Formats: sequence, C-alpha cells, structure tokens
Amino acid sequence: MDPRPRPGRLLLPVARLAWGAVTLVAIVVTFADTASKGPVNPFNFFGYFTVQSNTLLTVVAITAGVRGLIRPGRPPRWLVVLRSLATMCMTIVGLVYALLLAPLGAAGGVPVPWANWVMHVAGPLLVVADWVLSPDREPLPWRIAWLQLAYPIGWTAVVLVRGATDGWVPYPFLSPTQGYGVVAVYVVLVVLIAAAFLGVSLLVVWWSRRHRPRPGRP
Repeated sequence: MDPRPRPGRLLLPVARLAWGAVTLVAIVVTFADTASKGPVNPFNFFGYFTVQSNTLLTVVAITAGVRGLIRPGRPPRWLVVLRSLATMCMTIVGLVYALLLAPLGAAGGVPVPWANWVMHVAGPLLVVADWVLSPDREPLPWRIAWLQLAYPIGWTAVVLVRGATDGWVPYPFLSPTQGYGVVAVYVVLVVLIAAAFLGVSLLVVWWSRRHRPRPGRP
C-alpha cells in the first residue's frame, strides 16, 4: 500500500491551516488596533468570548492541519473533542453576534471591519461546515456534551464577578449596571444563554454520533 497521502486528502488539512492563519492574523490585527488607541488590558481583550473562541479555533485548526499533513488518517479522540468544543463555541459566537450584537451595531470587541467579519461571521460558518462535512471524526460519548459546558460556565461566572466588582463586561447585554428593575430579565437572559450552549453542545455531539464516517475513510 502506498503510504503517501492522496492529493485530495491534503485539501482539508491545508484548508484548516489556512483558516487558522487567517484567524490568527485577525486576532493580532484587532489587538494592534486596540493597542493603537491606548494601553491594552489583556484580561479585557481576551475577556471577550469572541476573542477566546477564535483563539481556540486558531489552535485547533492549526493543530488539526499540521497533524493531517504529517500523519493522515483518523485523528486522536482528544483532537476531535477539541474540534467539538471549538464548534460549539464558534456557533454561539455567530448566533450571539447575529441576534444580539449586530442589531445593536456593537462590534463585540472586534472594531476592525474585516477582522470582525472573519471572527463573527465567516469563522462560525466555516467551523460548522467543517464539523458537518469532514469525515475525520469519530462518534463522541454524550458526556462530552456536558463536560464541554465547563468552559462557557466558567467564562460566564468570571464575567458576572467582574461586572459586579470592577464594572467591566465584554458585551452590553451582560451589564449589571442597568438597575435592580431588570434583574429578572438579566437572570432569564443568562439562563437562555446557558440553554443555548447546552443545546448547541448536544447537537454537535449528536451529529458526531448520527453521521459517522465510512469504515476505511480517514
């Protein structure tokens, strides 16, 4: 058997490397633009869920791309799990931007127009397409859908604590400074966001279990 990968099998890892590189450039450009306007607090810059999720996407995409070029074939489970987490996070990024941020004209921490498009629009679409269409994944156990919620729950907890202490929140709809009259609405919003994370997480794992790669394919 010829150990060399067929040219067609190089397309997916190269595409992942390319998009990982584009996303990395978008993050760096956004950081540089923010720094040009004054000192940058890294806890604020990387406090945006969009920036965190796209950083995760960059690491996962480049890792998967390099691994696919060096060692074609079925990837290890830990890499599939990371792809699942990135898919969940980027899906939420796209939904929140489309439903909550874009209608308010908020950039969500990404003021550079093309970088905003990369991280809020193209990124979520491409990550979901990769998860849905690519064959190099395996069925994940249902517990993964629950375990990967630890990340957004932890992020939300930190945001709530910071909003109540130093007053900084990454997105206007999470601000607790609107007064006690909107506490009920605020709580409902947090619950809905948590439910959205759970729903997307379950959907991502379900797809991995429902649509399995054919035997013998990478």
